[in-house]
Amino acid sequence: MAKKQAPEFDIEVGGEPYVWRLQRQPQWSSDTKGWQGMALAVRHKEGQREAVVEFPPGRQPAYGLPMLKPAQIKPELVARAIASAIDAGWEPHSRGKTVAIVVDADGG
Repeated sequence: MAKKQAPEFDIEVGGEPYVWRLQRQPQWSSDTKGWQGMALAVRHKEGQREAVVEFPPGRQPAYGLPMLKPAQIKPELVARAIASAIDAGWEPHSRGKTVAIVVDADGG
């Protein structure tokens, strides 16, 4: 049985259409012995090269709280994160491997 992919959402940044999805929920990582923040997978609507934008962990979620939903993520935060990824050197129209970019809590 194939794993169901997360829903994608459209957003426009600098007059260009992009698509984003929630790649990773904030979670505990046994590799780093600490919390990891959420990560968003982003690509240009006509492109194929993805960037994974990683956010800092923030506060540890309380036990029993529901999972983060993509609708809870502000479009302004996603737009700033995409702009930061482009400023960091991500070329959405180029071909190649997925690029991982770390941003701050505000997407900058």
